[in-house]
Amino acid sequence: MTAEPQAAAPPRQALNPLLKFTLELGPVLLFFVVYRLFDIFAATAAMMVAVVVTLLVSYTMLKRIPVMPLVTAVIVLIFGSLTLLLHDRTIIKLKVTVLYLLFSGALFYGLIFDKPLLKIVFDGALHVTKDGWRKLTWRWGFFFLGLALLNEVVWRTQSEDFWVTFKTYGVTPLTILFAIAQTPLILRHDAKGAPEEDAF
Repeated sequence: MTAEPQAAAPPRQALNPLLKFTLELGPVLLFFVVYRLFDIFAATAAMMVAVVVTLLVSYTMLKRIPVMPLVTAVIVLIFGSLTLLLHDRTIIKLKVTVLYLLFSGALFYGLIFDKPLLKIVFDGALHVTKDGWRKLTWRWGFFFLGLALLNEVVWRTQSEDFWVTFKTYGVTPLTILFAIAQTPLILRHDAKGAPEEDAF
């Protein structure tokens, strides 16, 4: 008696790209607006509420919470709470550094142990070969490391107003431009038609 072939697992549901971008950018923009109206402590509280709302929206629509927004939310809530409890504006600035170092370290850890962690970060948005994921992981790992170092330089050498503007209107465009710059590599390593053993 031959075993019946198992049905293929249904593809993971993903958020609409525009909604995904809005959910990712929303807390940052809200932080900027509330900071301009009040101060960094009110902005921190607003961002904490916003990241929780984004998680609820993601769970409502996907019945799961993507890993990257979850990690971001946890870091925001931890450092945001410390900022408010200790009334120390430095802590929320360090949050950005810690978050990017965490992303960078996790990606490099994945490279060492041959785990496609970047694939989890993109949550099904990209389909490239194993070699493609490896090269992208190196690039994103160093990019996040660079953002962490850049954040340290900015908040330690510039005014708070400048840092908030940089966090809102500097990091996001840099990330978008870096992502666009990876297009040629992604196209060269498109997983369509690749040998099965060459894809995760």
